[in-house]
Amino acid sequence: MEFKSRLIGSYPVIGIRPTIDGRRGKLKVRESLEEQTMNMAKAAKKLIEENVRYSDGEKVKVIIADTTIGRVAEAAACADKFRHEGVDITLTVTPCWCYGAETMDMDPMTIKAVWGFNGTERPGAVYLASVLATHAQKGLPAFGIYGHEVQDKDDTSIPEDVRTKILRFARAAVAAASMRGKSYLQIGSVTMGIGGSIIDPSFFEDYLGMRVESVDEVEIIRRMENGIYDHKEYEKALAWVKENCHEGIDKNPKEMQKSKEEKEKDWEFTVKMCCIIKDLFNGNKNLPVGNEEEMVGHNAIVGGFQGQRQWTDFYPNCDFPESILNSSFDWNGAREPYILGTENDTLNATGMLFEKLLTGRASIFADVRTYWSGSSVKRVTGYELEGHAKEANGFLHLINSGAQCIDACGEVVDKNGEHVMKQWWDVNEKDIKTMMDATTWPYADLGYFRGGGFSSRYLTRAEMPATMIRLNLIKGLGPVLQICEGWTVRLPDEVSDTLWKRTDYTWPCTWFAPRCNGKGPFKSAYDVMNAWGANHGAICYGHIGADLITMCSMLRIPVCMHNVPEEDIYRPAAWNAFGMDKEGADYRACEAYGPMFKNIRK
Repeated sequence: MEFKSRLIGSYPVIGIRPTIDGRRGKLKVRESLEEQTMNMAKAAKKLIEENVRYSDGEKVKVIIADTTIGRVAEAAACADKFRHEGVDITLTVTPCWCYGAETMDMDPMTIKAVWGFNGTERPGAVYLASVLATHAQKGLPAFGIYGHEVQDKDDTSIPEDVRTKILRFARAAVAAASMRGKSYLQIGSVTMGIGGSIIDPSFFEDYLGMRVESVDEVEIIRRMENGIYDHKEYEKALAWVKENCHEGIDKNPKEMQKSKEEKEKDWEFTVKMCCIIKDLFNGNKNLPVGNEEEMVGHNAIVGGFQGQRQWTDFYPNCDFPESILNSSFDWNGAREPYILGTENDTLNATGMLFEKLLTGRASIFADVRTYWSGSSVKRVTGYELEGHAKEANGFLHLINSGAQCIDACGEVVDKNGEHVMKQWWDVNEKDIKTMMDATTWPYADLGYFRGGGFSSRYLTRAEMPATMIRLNLIKGLGPVLQICEGWTVRLPDEVSDTLWKRTDYTWPCTWFAPRCNGKGPFKSAYDVMNAWGANHGAICYGHIGADLITMCSMLRIPVCMHNVPEEDIYRPAAWNAFGMDKEGADYRACEAYGPMFKNIRK
């Protein structure tokens, strides 16, 4: 598979800095350490290249300084090389003592980690402690990496605990740095008074290094009416939709239902709309001649569509474009998911972006709609909860107006037969058919969407590990993130059917049980629901809370709620100086260091 980014601007490069004891002379201290030091750098490079990818599927680029770094001149030469190579992330490695302030990475804009070898011949741990203290003293946070077990000096293996920290650092840093210089594109504005759709440019600029772009929804109509779209792409997309999108039920009263011809026109409209939104995100060189301005797009890595109410009261809704664009495929086959937030919820869309950048998988946009207790389920259906749902004393109903990614149907399996939402580069034609066959497209509920349209509909029957997050903006505090790891829940079909029909039966349905520990907001599924910060959540496959915590510390976004085991929490070493309560220390450190891209500081 050929990997190619849709975005303008190169991906962040990781630079490995092999630091060394600078003492030479008759005993040849430095010379005796050259091979061991450079081997550490090569091992780290190999580990990262084999395990971390950019969101477009390409393996992460890792480079090593031309020489080991023993004195300031070599540190300067390394910094100069890294600047020319586009390095945004540095990993310093050493098996020995080095001159801390002379050899450290002094660039205030790089994301930093230091790995000190746990050996006895030379004090790598002493350098690690010294240089981390110097980083803290100079206001340059760095992650510390130190193995639990002592290694022999000729041992070139990377212990499992060190591997975990290097890869967590690399994944999180690449995700954080990948947003720099990209755009959030809002199409429309505020939706039905939802706070998350009130965009805050300063958040995107100061915390993520992004810009905000705004386009009125009428631009879509202008492009439709003036033929400013890729006609060949549109015809291909429409043919694919006719073959693969199975129309579902129409729940509207008979007298309000549209004719077959009218519904075909709505399909044409929504498919054309989908193509145009793609063009708005990243441009399209195949637009008709004379539309050079429209060909360039907005370099959007994430965006949102307002829809309700002005658009959806008059035109077909955006459920089909949102559902397909957020999925790991379309009429061209497997491809990197776009992130298009329903109702232009800028904060939930950003949460979805975090998840995609960390995992390479599609992310679900959903209402956190209802808490179902075990007693309520039994009263309504007679069913006794089992498994994770029973452990959490209930589950949450995740459902939205048909705009969820198709991947979340959960019907795809991996090589071991486990149900999974695959990384997009592993999705094949069989997977695409499986997902589309599990999905129907009911006609829109005209009570919600007067202009019509089509919503995706499926039931997530598989039990899969999942992480639900929510980014919130709090006046006087700033951004905070909530993280809830858990599992999608499989219920008997007749139980799902009974519960589902109590809300909108034309929308995709996922049941979610948090991993509860009997404490605070994770006492039960009810307490998670009660503590959730907004009406929406971003949900992805897998338990990735630890990676999110690491990434948020890089972005200076405190995590206000999570159920990640304490031993998996990994933040910069300087966070230890802000107190023994990890969450309070996170708040204090994020406030002290402040957002990386903020220009004006009081």
